[in-house]
Amino acid sequence: MDYQQASQIQLESHAEILAGRDEPGSSPGVILVVEHNPVITVSAKAKRGANLLASVEALQAMGVALEPTDRGGDITYHGPGQVVCYPILDLERLGIRLNDYLRLLERAIIGTLGEFGLGGVCDPQATGVWVGSLDEPQTPQAKNAAIGIRVRRWITLHGLALNVRPNMEHFKLIVPCGLCGRAVTSMARELGERCPSMDDARSAIVRHLRDQISASRTRE
Repeated sequence: MDYQQASQIQLESHAEILAGRDEPGSSPGVILVVEHNPVITVSAKAKRGANLLASVEALQAMGVALEPTDRGGDITYHGPGQVVCYPILDLERLGIRLNDYLRLLERAIIGTLGEFGLGGVCDPQATGVWVGSLDEPQTPQAKNAAIGIRVRRWITLHGLALNVRPNMEHFKLIVPCGLCGRAVTSMARELGERCPSMDDARSAIVRHLRDQISASRTRE
């Protein structure tokens, strides 16, 4: 799905969740899951073009779109082979604080990677989830999932992108998330033939998200 089409669905879902805030029995949220057509998204906070390494003409020739985004963060790539999750959640109704929500997303990604034999770790200096090396499994080496959100009226937008088996050459078109010198990886690159299918990865991340949301509500 094109990025702007998915953005419109997010906004429609946000409006539905907000409209149901005072209705007993209404849902406090949904989890949207999508694979995007190749696209580079740049946030309003990013320095214009600073971390884009290809010309607009080169992107067009490769079939990679360039779109603005209102999420946090800098610049990132989405494309086929990447599971993108957009949880549209009413944090007010769920009783989840914003910082706890970010940690929730990280735990869901780490749980998903662990289910397939990868050790995911967080980097205190950079948002997202990383994998370590065999020698230093707890030291962030390469980024396997990006996180970027927006909260409007205490209802979340955007979310996370898990690299399962995307075209890794497309990440060379940008400085991912504006982090110079930091590697990006995928489950396919790390696991080889043991990499899960897109369906299995999609099911796993949604299940871990649901579990983490339930657990966070319990803690509150």
